[in-house]
Amino acid sequence: MAPPLLRGPAVLTTQTPRIAITPGEPAGIGPDLSLVLAGRDWPAELVAFADPALLAARAEQLGMNIQLLDYQANAQARPSRAGQLLVSPLPAGVQPVPGQLDTANAAYVLRSLDQACDGCLAGEFAAMVTGPVHKGVINEAGHAFSGHTEYLAHRSGASQPLMLLVAGELRVALVTTHLALRDVPDQITAERVRSTATLLANGLRDDFGIAQPRILVLGLNPHAGESGHLGTEEQTAIAPAIARLQTAGINAVGPLPADTAFTPSSLAQADAVLAMYHDQGLTVLKHRGFGRAVNVTLGLPLVRTSVDHGTALDLAGTGQADAGSFVAALELALQISASPVS
Repeated sequence: MAPPLLRGPAVLTTQTPRIAITPGEPAGIGPDLSLVLAGRDWPAELVAFADPALLAARAEQLGMNIQLLDYQANAQARPSRAGQLLVSPLPAGVQPVPGQLDTANAAYVLRSLDQACDGCLAGEFAAMVTGPVHKGVINEAGHAFSGHTEYLAHRSGASQPLMLLVAGELRVALVTTHLALRDVPDQITAERVRSTATLLANGLRDDFGIAQPRILVLGLNPHAGESGHLGTEEQTAIAPAIARLQTAGINAVGPLPADTAFTPSSLAQADAVLAMYHDQGLTVLKHRGFGRAVNVTLGLPLVRTSVDHGTALDLAGTGQADAGSFVAALELALQISASPVS
């Protein structure tokens, strides 16, 4: 088994942890959800990396009485109290209009991620919880951006990040993430499947306290290739990777047909499912837990969790956005960051 993940400087468990919050796309529901988080008590100090004027305007639009306070890094961390939110101020490119994307704010969104990530790496924050971003507008502004997972991995120097979605007891990880479907088969190699499954096993052990995790490994093709008649990736890459994993002491089972692996009887015996591509695994998970699921990035030298949904531009500023996933993401970030890495 690969060595366990080594994170940055540890936050003392006897102190109140600080959690960095990035609201994401300012024209979307991220600012709304960040304000909802501030509407209740938390056993951690929440710090939003955002434009205070943006948050104040959104709070007024939503009719929320939230006191925005300047974040002081050298002050003692204290549990967040309902009705208050610490803000590490960042000026937006332009003041956003809810529901209307503007490329002038793309750099602002990335600066928020950069500062939160750097603070986690320095040990100032125990974790970062990210709101939804809009990849399209960031790319239109001239910034190469395929998603939080890849961006934070590059920023933190992580060589192989792993996207893990969690909805209650269902956990689904992905061998490939934001990749065109026509490009997926070329990326399904024995080494990539093996290393991804190893990272998943380590994450389940270190972050979720599962000593001997059992992982269901899906095939790429219908019916897991049907003995090579519907594709050979199962025979040439996935099965050899599983054999190596089992030799290394990892309880990996498969390759299994994706259309039967998610049955209740199969999942009852599993701690996680390893899917080959984005929609193969996440369609099922989001059907089961949309609005309550959490995106966790394994393989980073920091703790990062996120919502399971997009920017919902049509709901921004309406008060109709559901904060369930953001709340769950923060709760899971607190749980993981409090777990010692073995």
